[in-house]
Amino acid sequence: MKITKIVVVLIALLIAAPLFAQNAPSDKPASNKQLLMDKIKADKKLVVAENMQLTEAEAKGFWPVYEAYQKDLGILNDRTAATIKSYAEAWNTKTITNEKAKKMTAEMLAIQADEVKLMKSYVPKLDKVLSAVKVARYLQIENKIRAMVKYELAEGIPLVPGK
Repeated sequence: MKITKIVVVLIALLIAAPLFAQNAPSDKPASNKQLLMDKIKADKKLVVAENMQLTEAEAKGFWPVYEAYQKDLGILNDRTAATIKSYAEAWNTKTITNEKAKKMTAEMLAIQADEVKLMKSYVPKLDKVLSAVKVARYLQIENKIRAMVKYELAEGIPLVPGK
């Protein structure tokens, strides 16, 4: 489970990376960021593989669905990162208005709803390649990883100042 914690921290850092982004030359940092992203994805896949206990036949059907799901989840992660970045900028400049707060709240709720919708859309795809027990197990693994990532992110994000 130690590798799971490492993966979670790395994923949280990846999602929060835009907060610390600076205008640096684009050739080397972009490749470094891509290398980090690839490493995190591989580590997460390893955690899933170790915990799924797939047969060869199950693995053949599961991994393409997993990759597609991760790609779609990446879009939601990008939206989350953009919202966190927007919040960080407003926090740092002390410009959190009611309008900005409403907009950020609406976006985070939309992301959460889209995450549930995405998960529901993948259940039938997973059902085609895995037993219901293994589908449930995969969704548990995915939810646990995402919950840990969200915890890591939340721990580093200050509350909106009260007005």
